[in-house]
Amino acid sequence: MSRFFIDRPIFAWVIAILIMFAGILSIENLPVSQYPSIAPPSISISGSYPGASAKTVEDSVTQVIEQKMQGIDGLSYMSSSSDANGSVNITLSFVSGTDPDIAQVQVQNKLQLALPLLPDEVQRSGLRVAKATRNFLLVVGFVSEDGSMSQYDLGDYVSANLIDPLSRVKGVGDTQLFGAQYAMRIWLDPAKLVSYKLVPADIIAAIQAQNTQVSAGQLGATPSVPGQQLNATITAQSRLKNAEQFRNILLKTQANGATVYLRDVARVELGSESYNTIARFMGKPATGMAIKMATGANALETARLVKERVAELSPFFPAGMKAVFPYDTTPFVKLSIEEVVKTLIEAIILVFLVMFLFLQNFRATLIPTLAVPVVLLGTFGVLAAFGYSINTLTMFAMVLAIGLLVDDAIVVVENVERVMREDGLSPVEATRKSMSQITGALIGIALVLSAVFVPMAFFGGSAGVIYRQFSITIVSAMVLSVIVALVLTPALCATLLKPIHGHEHEAKTGFFGWFNRHFERGSDGYKGIVAGLLKKPKRWLVFYVLIIIGLVALFVKLPTSFLPEEDQGFMYTLIQLPAGATQERTLAVLKQVEHHFLETEKDNIESMFGVVGFSFAGSGQNAGLTFVRFKDWSERTGEGQSVNAVADRARAAFSKIRDGMVFPIVPPAVRELGNAGGFDLQLKDQGGLGHEALIAARNQLLGMAAQSPVIAGARPNGQEDTPEYQLDIDAQKAAALGISLGDINSVLSTAWGGRYVNDFIDRGRVKRVYVQGDAPSRMLPSDLERWFARTKTGEMVPFSAFATAHWGFASPRLERYNGQPSVNIQGSPAPGYSSGEAMDAIEEIIGKLPAGIGFEWTGVSEQERSTSGQAPILYAISLLVVFLCLAALYESWSIPFAVMLVVPLGVVGALLATQLRGLSNDVYFQVGLLTTIGLAAKNAILIVEFAKELQEAGHELMDATLTAARQRLRPILMTSLAFGLGVMPLATSQGPGSGSQHAIGTGVLGGMVSATVLGMFFVPLFFVLVRARFSKQTLVTAKDSSAKPVASDSETPS
Repeated sequence: MSRFFIDRPIFAWVIAILIMFAGILSIENLPVSQYPSIAPPSISISGSYPGASAKTVEDSVTQVIEQKMQGIDGLSYMSSSSDANGSVNITLSFVSGTDPDIAQVQVQNKLQLALPLLPDEVQRSGLRVAKATRNFLLVVGFVSEDGSMSQYDLGDYVSANLIDPLSRVKGVGDTQLFGAQYAMRIWLDPAKLVSYKLVPADIIAAIQAQNTQVSAGQLGATPSVPGQQLNATITAQSRLKNAEQFRNILLKTQANGATVYLRDVARVELGSESYNTIARFMGKPATGMAIKMATGANALETARLVKERVAELSPFFPAGMKAVFPYDTTPFVKLSIEEVVKTLIEAIILVFLVMFLFLQNFRATLIPTLAVPVVLLGTFGVLAAFGYSINTLTMFAMVLAIGLLVDDAIVVVENVERVMREDGLSPVEATRKSMSQITGALIGIALVLSAVFVPMAFFGGSAGVIYRQFSITIVSAMVLSVIVALVLTPALCATLLKPIHGHEHEAKTGFFGWFNRHFERGSDGYKGIVAGLLKKPKRWLVFYVLIIIGLVALFVKLPTSFLPEEDQGFMYTLIQLPAGATQERTLAVLKQVEHHFLETEKDNIESMFGVVGFSFAGSGQNAGLTFVRFKDWSERTGEGQSVNAVADRARAAFSKIRDGMVFPIVPPAVRELGNAGGFDLQLKDQGGLGHEALIAARNQLLGMAAQSPVIAGARPNGQEDTPEYQLDIDAQKAAALGISLGDINSVLSTAWGGRYVNDFIDRGRVKRVYVQGDAPSRMLPSDLERWFARTKTGEMVPFSAFATAHWGFASPRLERYNGQPSVNIQGSPAPGYSSGEAMDAIEEIIGKLPAGIGFEWTGVSEQERSTSGQAPILYAISLLVVFLCLAALYESWSIPFAVMLVVPLGVVGALLATQLRGLSNDVYFQVGLLTTIGLAAKNAILIVEFAKELQEAGHELMDATLTAARQRLRPILMTSLAFGLGVMPLATSQGPGSGSQHAIGTGVLGGMVSATVLGMFFVPLFFVLVRARFSKQTLVTAKDSSAKPVASDSETPS
């Protein structure tokens, strides 16, 4: 094959240009993202039951829906939460690879079965099914710079004019508004109601009757009488449009002719649909809109489109209103990809310098360098064919591939130059002879490296997605690299290289002269050491066994994690006040948090957006959340300016806040798997022990976790049980008084919980009408006595006549996991420990909890557990496939052992480097380890292939081995140095994305150093031992006179 292209160099160039052209076209169309879609697809169901408690919502809505979610294809797990503000949220997570559209259709079909069983209020409010990721892509904040608009004005404008256009942007899955649109609020006065003998149900009936749209038909509608000349629509009554019209709603006409209007018993105003949240940006009133991405959408593209749409709409904003982006996850994605591209360029330059050092000939150095763009661009073409994106993982794979892909071209060029020098052939003839010698080695190396990475592509789960990206990218690069080495490189060698004779090309003076003299001396010394090593193999085998023992010890000791932590340029803080705390108190704590970030940390913080009433741990007056955006990485180069350092200082400062707990949270590397790093656990009541027992077990676990040196900051990701005022209705008394339970419930739910009646028209937009007791009449337990029910005879009876009350406790947020009551516990490992060690410690503590309490890992922890189980199988399969490929290549069962025995020498270096740098056994390390296995095997193949050919040509085993080792030293050192310096920028990187770059670069660099340094000496030893053992040949020393003379460096296998 190579001969064909040596004779037709233009043909070779045409193939290379076509490969590059395909790659350039692909790059234009490939999407860019931080990670591929790692998180499994999830579908959410959300709804609300106004005025209901968390327990009521769980029993009448959540459980009813959960029980119908049976028989859905690919359903992995289901979690739900029921809040005291009446909201319900059920998230169904599916196995990776499930089509989210099919999943959504199946969930909607099952939901239809549950719908008739739900309370009318829930059905009227509607249930929403959406495919969305778990976390926010960005938050768009809206603030009035001149203070002319209140939070409620801002909320109404955003709700009426911005939510719809932004939710229609491509890639947006779901939106959440921190604010609300206007609503007509009718605040009832109980004293006035009693004086007119009215109850809330009368008010609702009057509004429904008088605020309605009547379809009254037409004049002259068909069928019409003969000769009809007129056709017109009849409008009788339409929806009301302002507060004045509502005030004039007629409630009743008394016997004396006096009339009672709504204004006589209630205060009517255009207020807000919800007063549950207060939003602030940089200390000013604001409203915000959180945007979640649709499953499978591209983050950078979606964020760009949202920002463009906001920019298009901003000229129409009211005067003084401005849009800001206080939370944006995309700058980190963009910058981390740019950092890897920079690393890629650095790697190419370093590889070029290494090749120039060894080849000392610009033309010879240019040939392997030309292979780089052909292979890299070709790989982009393959990524496009597989539907992948340009992401951190594929770019890392490219960096690793650079060192590997130039190796093949280096081996070709170095061998052609050696043949020209030793045999005095012309470039064309030397290339022909050289290719006949090394084609087998090139294919062998490609097979082995592909064999290492191909099994990765078949693993499941989120880790499988990561492995697959690496696998496809590196294998594509390897295959293209071999094609280039067999097609383009020989053609370039034949046309670009100049003929050389003897040692004329080697510099005698200057730096290169000094380098060549030392290298020759080193090569001779190396050959002598190997010869000595082969004479006394036993002591070196003992040393090898000690290395294996060290390897096992290091592997066991290395802590585990899923992905390394990153400084992503933003963080959250969760605010949790004691049960029963009011919005006012939560706002006061939020202001303290604002002061810390905007004053104490002003050098690091760019902006802060805070919300009272909403949090990832649950909604309520005592909950709050802030989004903290950091300044650019270029402005935060100091030691204490990273996100983690700021979070540590914040943790210390917030511990002094007395009125509540404030948790600074650094988001995990893959936010789709959860909002917090560390571990994520669901503690479940599997024995039906009840809510109190579950909370007691949770508190016991948190108490023991606080004592553990491995765990830091274990916290319940939920809300504490709150005081609850429980009303007991005496049904017998009520019946005796002639009051139905329905009437009592109607008064209670309307006066205290608020009731959505119907809609009205405000500036051309449909908005809601709510009836509720006025604030002063529902603040204290004694206010219950101010409300009356009406008997059948029209008498007004106070609640105290048929009801008693007492204080109790209940949870404002009830959670379930896979259909069983649960509580979510999150936390992080103590400094110096990994998330894997923290998870082991938690499992040990859970073993001490009462019987009936179970647990399941969820989110990122579930993925970490499944990944750690896959890694050993992955290594074993890769090693087995490598062995089988080598056996097929050499048509021998014994020779592969000589190669395989070298693998641990590379692995021990990777483990040692990772351990010394304080890193952990994560997904990146596992990929790095597999790369190391391939590298160690590649170096061994270069020696073994030549030694085998020399032996088959008639050379004695020891001489063949020593000659091969001496001959292949240069390409081995060249390729290893090229690869090592290629990944060096990864191991030493700074700035965005450096956490993952260190994780992969450190292990690979350490593995490459040990695989090369130790492998150079052990490969000849293993080859001699294996060949002697399996071919029944006696080990002969180099001095044995009966042996065939040692092949000189100028001798080559024929």
